[in-house]
Amino acid sequence: MTVTATATETPERPAHRDPNVLRWLGAYTASMIGDSVYFMALAWAAARTGSASGTGLVLAAGSVPRALLMLGGGVLADRLGPRRVVIGSDAARALLVLSLAATLVLTAPTVGVLVVVALLFGAVDALFLPAVGALPPRISGPGQLARIQGLRALAARGSSIIGAPMGGVAVATGGPSLAFAAAGVLFALSLPLLLSLRIRPLSEPVKPDGTATDTETAPSPNAWHDLVDGLRYIRRHPLLGPLMLVIALSELGFVGPLNLGLILLSEQRGWGAAGMGWIVAGFAVGAAGSALLLAVRGRVEHAGLVLCLTAVVGATGIAALAQVPTVALAAATAAFVGLVGGLAGALCGALVQTTADPAYLGRVTSVSTFFTYALIPLSYPVTGAAVTLWGTGPVYAVSAAVCATGGVAGLAFAALRRAELPR
Repeated sequence: MTVTATATETPERPAHRDPNVLRWLGAYTASMIGDSVYFMALAWAAARTGSASGTGLVLAAGSVPRALLMLGGGVLADRLGPRRVVIGSDAARALLVLSLAATLVLTAPTVGVLVVVALLFGAVDALFLPAVGALPPRISGPGQLARIQGLRALAARGSSIIGAPMGGVAVATGGPSLAFAAAGVLFALSLPLLLSLRIRPLSEPVKPDGTATDTETAPSPNAWHDLVDGLRYIRRHPLLGPLMLVIALSELGFVGPLNLGLILLSEQRGWGAAGMGWIVAGFAVGAAGSALLLAVRGRVEHAGLVLCLTAVVGATGIAALAQVPTVALAAATAAFVGLVGGLAGALCGALVQTTADPAYLGRVTSVSTFFTYALIPLSYPVTGAAVTLWGTGPVYAVSAAVCATGGVAGLAFAALRRAELPR
């Protein structure tokens, strides 16, 4: 099968003015708000079972199928097309969550029922996440992908701000059943927008120097061969392989301290939940700032070099978080980490989407998503145990070193160091 590209002589429409992109963004935002409401409802429904161990089991259950099936979700996106997979998975999530809402109207939640729902939701998520990440190149031109990453990051931040309070209000008003119903409706609302998307022919992938490539791929006899072929493609690619290394190391050094680590740090310093809230808000403001920068500018010069340098600079902020004496300084430091970390993450996504061969885009996206949503959360128990043994300072320092190692490793690869986004 020959992968061809359709070039256009007309200037690309800016993503923030493209109705097609805005429909995708609206669907993505509705789905992300639905996610926040769903997880809030699941946590409260699990707590109402009265079993602390059962609650932990329910909340952890969804990560298992997400980790096991994420790479397969990328294969499916490449075989069927990401639009079909996104529509099917969002419809499945709507039906699953609405069915649970109806069940909870008739009976009290049990650990067994909630674990089954969490497992099914995690399995569907493993299909949804790689496919939704592979959609942007099919709805806009390559020159707009950095801007779309900025818009997507803004939508994700806004969804967290809106979704958590919405879920809390729904639980307080009508219990978990009303919150699950609200989440299901939000998933369903995204479907008409997804169905109305116009899918454009994919452009050719580009080399690290910005020029187009000419690749040819042969059809694979089965899904397993597709998966192996995709992993081999990433390993041999001069830019994608280093990018995956940077993503893995950066996330490994970033996620633990900025999630579980903040809870433990706030407890040790006596800042409490309110203090942690200010720190998280500072990070969100910084991340929103970097997203807004990309959404407005649409392109960053020397993208690969900037990506690696921001990973290194952001690592210094992670180490500093454990040393600052006040909540105000911690919030300011978190805002700095959010700014540079958000920029690095968005540039990673844009480089992946503009560099990968269209035939492999779903699988490439699934690998990068696998590190963030499936593998890295396993660092939580390690982070907790390490803080208990050595305290927050040494753990944050080690995490910062791991994050910085990702940026330094990226600088060692000329293809990544010189990578540019399309104009």
